[in-house]
Amino acid sequence: MTTTIPSLTLVRRIKASPARVFAAWTQAEMMAQWFGPHHTRVEQAEVDARVDGQFRIHMIEDDGARHEVGGRYLEIEPERLLVFTWAWASTPERESRVTVRFRPLEDGTEITLTHDRFADAATATRHRRGWTESFERLIALHMETLEEAR
Repeated sequence: MTTTIPSLTLVRRIKASPARVFAAWTQAEMMAQWFGPHHTRVEQAEVDARVDGQFRIHMIEDDGARHEVGGRYLEIEPERLLVFTWAWASTPERESRVTVRFRPLEDGTEITLTHDRFADAATATRHRRGWTESFERLIALHMETLEEAR
């Protein structure tokens, strides 16, 4: 019997250059503006965006609940690819992997996020919601920035 390890893939398009979108994923001050689901904010972000470098993000929900996630960068190709491990501080033994591909488009960037190696399907489902809402926040941030630039 073959066991399928749960994963998820999301594809989004954003009207910003691959350089800007890549920076949003690799610069702590930019991540703090969009990372996490709705009703959360980044309290602290630490990013060392190089192979074997680490990241750690501390989030707080509107109700005061705190969460911390972190990992290590496995592959980095500026403006093209990020691959990193992912583990919540509360369950460090449940390490998964995130692959983010950035493809230039005529009017922006296509982002393909694959998060795999989940412990179970329920965890994958929760992460799908979190990533979906993070993307909504990232797109809204870039739309606001584009409007301000006009």
